[in-house]
Amino acid sequence: MYSGCRSQTLCAVSALGEMNPKLPYVLLVGAAVIIFILSCMLLSRGRQSPSCDSQPHIVEKMGSTSQSLVFADLTPEELAQVVRYLQGNLGVPLVDASRAKPSDNCIASVDLQVPAKAEVLRFLDGGGARPPREALAVLYFGNQPEPNVTEYVVGPLPTPVYHRDVTVQKYRGKVPYHRRPMLGSENEQVGAFLEKVAFAAAPTFLKEVFEYDGTNVAFQIAAPHGFRSGDRKSWFVLFQNVSGFFVHPVGLEVLVDHSSLDISRWAVSKVFYNGQYYRDMIQLESAYVQGRISVEKAWSFAFGMSVHRGLRLFDIRHKGERVAYEISVQEALSVYGSNCPGGMSTRYMDGSFGIGHYTSPLVRGVDCPYSATYVDTHSLSGTLRPSKRKASLCIFEQNLGSPLRRHYSNLQSLFYGGLVNSALVVRSIATVGNHNYVWDFIFYQNGAIEGKVQATGYASSSFLHGDGLRYGNRVWEHTLGTIRTHSINYKVDLDVGGVKNSLVAHDMAFEMVRAPWSPEQQIERPRLTKKVLDTEDQAAFRLQSKMPRYIYFAANSKNKWGHQRGYRIQITSFAGDHVPEASSMERAISWARYQLAVTRRKEEEPTSTSIYNQNDPWTPTVAFADFINNETITNEDLVAWITAGFLHIPHSEDIPNTVTVGNAVGFLLRPYNYYDLDPSIYSHDGVFFTSEQDFMACEINPVACLPKTASCLPNFPPFTYDGFQNMSRI
Repeated sequence: MYSGCRSQTLCAVSALGEMNPKLPYVLLVGAAVIIFILSCMLLSRGRQSPSCDSQPHIVEKMGSTSQSLVFADLTPEELAQVVRYLQGNLGVPLVDASRAKPSDNCIASVDLQVPAKAEVLRFLDGGGARPPREALAVLYFGNQPEPNVTEYVVGPLPTPVYHRDVTVQKYRGKVPYHRRPMLGSENEQVGAFLEKVAFAAAPTFLKEVFEYDGTNVAFQIAAPHGFRSGDRKSWFVLFQNVSGFFVHPVGLEVLVDHSSLDISRWAVSKVFYNGQYYRDMIQLESAYVQGRISVEKAWSFAFGMSVHRGLRLFDIRHKGERVAYEISVQEALSVYGSNCPGGMSTRYMDGSFGIGHYTSPLVRGVDCPYSATYVDTHSLSGTLRPSKRKASLCIFEQNLGSPLRRHYSNLQSLFYGGLVNSALVVRSIATVGNHNYVWDFIFYQNGAIEGKVQATGYASSSFLHGDGLRYGNRVWEHTLGTIRTHSINYKVDLDVGGVKNSLVAHDMAFEMVRAPWSPEQQIERPRLTKKVLDTEDQAAFRLQSKMPRYIYFAANSKNKWGHQRGYRIQITSFAGDHVPEASSMERAISWARYQLAVTRRKEEEPTSTSIYNQNDPWTPTVAFADFINNETITNEDLVAWITAGFLHIPHSEDIPNTVTVGNAVGFLLRPYNYYDLDPSIYSHDGVFFTSEQDFMACEINPVACLPKTASCLPNFPPFTYDGFQNMSRI
């Protein structure tokens, strides 16, 4: 029976074994010898090609190279031996330097004591004895009657048995304690002093100016520490605690006297903020609370509520510099169409009814974020007593859910940099009859300002009959949602780099050129077009006309790159057609002819319309068209009048209410060469990490700490609503 063999060698051995019983044992011994010889050859071959890691060990044992070890740094084992020796032979307690107070004794450092040159040369060149291997230890003795810094030579290594004081020999005298370099522990102690003592004396200033939370500032110490021998007074310069904080100063510097060995006796000697000196943090806090400190924030502005025109802002500044004197709502116009008499004749000018007067209390968590700041407003209209509307204006900072800017690099170097798009929002909501207008002014970290209005509420309607579908859509059994236009007018008094500005238009045009490297070929290349708009007539752009895509207020100053500093006007609008100018009432709403009109600012032209125009549009009290009379607008105090609007054809989804989605229009004011670079680069919300960094570390990526931070809910106030209270009460 054939069983089959998987190994020819074993089969051969088996066959031979049948001929001679002793032969298998002889073959097995021979095989073992062969295997041993092959193993030796392989191991020998391996030693002929040592790994890179093993080469230094071979070099250390070769010839004169070992002589250079006289300069070798101390090994970890030698350093540990020196520490153990000093702890056991100085007769004084030694505190770990990482937690030592100025009043403690500690080992500040241990290093190699390089032998004298003559000894080394005798060893290297003359065959002399190897110099003893020694260490130099620097000790701070704060816990002594006469605190001092002492240097000891400790040896021989690796097992020291002696130490000698070389301080006087090296420096021709003792080293006073005040000369000691600062340890990391002293830096931490000063940081704790700043936070728990110095900063605690100015809580309002730090919270409101820097939003200080104990983690968002970093400091750098100045040196030397004073003006004369014995001083230990240091200026600590505060920065935003962001990557590369050295270029993000906040303007606050604190002089700390930390000369005493008793930390409890440390004190603030002087404070510097924004160009002014203060005795201490207490005086700084007092001056701030009393309004005697000029504070530079990212954004600052004054806001108010006109009873007729609604939300308005004044003195708008970014990083301390005014960019606009006034931004305000002027009018909200709606023109209706219908085959019913009331609908076809409706021309609502809401300013006449009172956009501010009909500003309603805001519902926390719906109209504005729950945690927003809510502000009461007051007005007097239609009564002898002022009325108070609780929580009719809200202010909040909002993450808009997309990056303001970002870049992921996967070429050359690997890194990610991004900035959350957080914006400051000021909001009010006016309910004028059926219309609800959500008015927003939004301030971005890059210096841009947005004016935006969202429409909601009930769609006005007519009874459906006859040819009613020519004027809208059927939205219920006998209900016609009537077509209407909405036009919103804003006044924007920009002061870019000062009061005097000019209006400049940039756009593009294609030009046909021959390729410089191949003249027989032609290229259509886009180029920049530039034009200064000299007169009011040139700066008045009709509603549906083509307007330069970059149009901006230009300053008389230039940025670092030689361009005129400017703020660009960018309009978001999908307006319907304007009432024909032949209409007998068109002059009353003639501001709506223009998507943009820029005029010279005049005190006698404060608003684009009048509350009296509604009831006599045929003889308007204010006709905006008269503002435009071809006056020069070069290097003048200018005002932009902006109209944004939308055509609304009601449809079944407008029942029960029109939604805000898609019903938002307005404008943006964007820096255009105003800065030397994007100012949001200085935001503490920035994220940047490379492939070599731990992106989970909070100090590298603050966003990584959000889950931990967000695990603690803020203390929300209880829900209240005063929208149904008697609004005539104070």
